[in-house]
Order: sequence, then C-alpha cells, then structure tokens
Amino acid sequence: MTRNIDGALSFPVSVKRLPQKGLTIKIEADARERAALRDFHDLQDVTSFKADLQIVPWKKDGIRVRGLVKASIVQSCVVTSEPVDAVVNAEVDTLFVPENSKLARLPLDENGELIISADGPDIPETFSGDTLDAGAIAEEFFELAIDPYPRKEGVPDAPIEVVFGDDDTAEKPVSPFAGLKDWKQKP
Repeated sequence: MTRNIDGALSFPVSVKRLPQKGLTIKIEADARERAALRDFHDLQDVTSFKADLQIVPWKKDGIRVRGLVKASIVQSCVVTSEPVDAVVNAEVDTLFVPENSKLARLPLDENGELIISADGPDIPETFSGDTLDAGAIAEEFFELAIDPYPRKEGVPDAPIEVVFGDDDTAEKPVSPFAGLKDWKQKP
C-alpha cells in the first residue's frame, strides 16, 4: 500500500482479466498507514485497520466489491475532548463500471426526468483504466462508518449552562426589546 493524496491508503487491483469467481483482497494497515489514517481523518489514534474484500465481475463489464472493514480507533469527545474508544464495522457493497458503460447512465422516466429514490439502489460508480483502488474503497467505507459526534460515556446530553455572574446583582445582558416596554402606541 502507498500514500494517496485522496486518502491514506492505496491498494490498486487489476480488474482487466478478473476471474469469474473473483478476487479476495485482504488489507491490514501497518503502523505507518494507521498513522496516515489517523492524521487524514482527524482521529487521536487508529489501533487497527483490516479490510476483507471480494471483487467479482458484475453484468457484462462491471465490478462488484463486497466485504467488511474493521477498525479500532480513538476519537475526541465532542463535549470534553477526552479520548473515546470506538470500533468501526463497515459493510462494503458497491458497484463500479467503466466510464463509457451504459450502466453508468442515470435512469430517466417516460417524460425524460431523472429518477432518484433515497431507498433505491445507488447507481454504479465509474472508473477509468483497468484498475480499482481497493484501499481507497475500504477507506471510504471506514470514513462513512466513523461517528461524527463521539461522546464519552457518562457525559450528559444537555448543553452546558453558561452563567454570566455569580449572583443576582451581576450585570445581565440587555434585551434587544428592553426599549419597547416604554413605547405606547397612540390611538
């Protein structure tokens, strides 16, 4: 694996002559790659990262990638900034087709309007050349599975109350509507 400017991992796989039963790809990040994942995804630490992927032919010229990405990470709590241990288990199931494939076109209805369904399957992604980057695919699903707002166990959900003074005699902020209380409309 090598450093990639679009992410931390790169593991190119040739799909030009993909066997009918497919290829099994196992990725386990070493210390340097885990450090790159940590830095690229703004984590405190990545203690392990493994991906088991199956790359198989799909339809005439497409590729299907299925598998599982597992990682142990340490994030910063969004409230206290304390370390939060987390486990990432991301299922991978995605389709790729060459750029010029008819399968890459967006579906249209009988009026020529674009059909988009939030519950429906995603359209296949496109690739060029004869390689797919299995490392980048695994990293994409890893990133999508990271909790964007990690919270340390026991930290309350309620917002932290801000106090302007220690007692009631302290100066309180002036309301923008304070001047309206003396204003009276003439009949």
